[in-house]
Amino acid sequence: MITGNDLQIALSELEKERGIKKEYMIEALKGALVHAYRKNYKDECENIEIIISDKGAVKVVATKIVVDDFSEEFGPDDNQILLNDAKEYNAEAKIGDEIKIEIAPKDFGRIAAQTGKQIILQKLREAERERILQEFAIKSNDIISASILRFEKIESRIIDGRVTKYDKPKINVILDIGKAEATMPSKEQVKGENYTLNDKLKVLVMDVKNTPKGPHIVVSRSQADLVKRLFEREVPEITEGIVEIKSIAREAGVRTKMAVWSNDPQVDPVGACVGNHGSRVNAVVEELWGEKVDIVKYAEDPHELLTAALSPAKVLKVIVNEEAVQMGKKEAIVLVDEGQLSLAIGKEGLNARLAAKLTGWKIDIKSDKQYIIQMQDESGKTTEDEGQEE
Repeated sequence: MITGNDLQIALSELEKERGIKKEYMIEALKGALVHAYRKNYKDECENIEIIISDKGAVKVVATKIVVDDFSEEFGPDDNQILLNDAKEYNAEAKIGDEIKIEIAPKDFGRIAAQTGKQIILQKLREAERERILQEFAIKSNDIISASILRFEKIESRIIDGRVTKYDKPKINVILDIGKAEATMPSKEQVKGENYTLNDKLKVLVMDVKNTPKGPHIVVSRSQADLVKRLFEREVPEITEGIVEIKSIAREAGVRTKMAVWSNDPQVDPVGACVGNHGSRVNAVVEELWGEKVDIVKYAEDPHELLTAALSPAKVLKVIVNEEAVQMGKKEAIVLVDEGQLSLAIGKEGLNARLAAKLTGWKIDIKSDKQYIIQMQDESGKTTEDEGQEE
């Protein structure tokens, strides 16, 4: 018999502090000890089992067949016991019975102690992995705080089983997120943000996977949902369901447009998100390292929605393509003053592009003069076509 008061205490503490069930640990220990026995005592009886008492005592028990003479019919001799020997353990034993005998191999106490320690450490690591996975799975698509640990250069990738080198190495950012590490791939980083060691960041949890090396957590700074979650933290009216973020469009590091709506007529959704003297939106902008954020009021009416979406440009008129709408396509021409055209389109088309993403409408922006000339040209062509037909 191998006593194990320390083992029992250790198992009780693991259950209490780490939530690892004692029964689960005991079954794992039994399996490991059987494996250790067979590895270290190959010439001994193979039909053994491990019994761990409520007090933590460990017994090695062998199951043997009672025989009148050793025979290959019943397997190796070590799995058999002669009738006279069997009666020492059980006076009523008879030929063909199976009896259990406690055995105490030399040095097995030391092996059991080593094995027990290894199993406990292994199960601790597994439990910690599982706990981290569950914790961050719940936080999927939510914001967490992180600090930069190191940078990882990626020079190639595997495509269809072949290693392909990048023209320019990718740099992954490895982050400390408290109880684990997270990876921010280059595609989830924001162009223009220069990361340095120990920088504090808010990141969006994108994916949580269990890998042979442990939990693999992928985070992002470039997703539009990062901005959405930041506003949810800053604006109580959003958390309470009074103000709703209807849509959001983002070009990370440059500009975000967000359309909001209030379920309470007395609450201004834009004002709630901007905050007193811009306190709320400024807090978000600061976290985004200066990225511009436009907040507009959502409307079901396309004229109102497109006018708001193209701000800060002033819209003169929205002409909805009714034929396209009837076919399920959202298309419209938006007219602005000549002096507002470049503002409405934005640098490299940014303002128009974000407005289209925000609203889901295909927007053709023209100055009022351009539109008048286009209409005159089309009218002239129609007249000419009619004359040719006559």
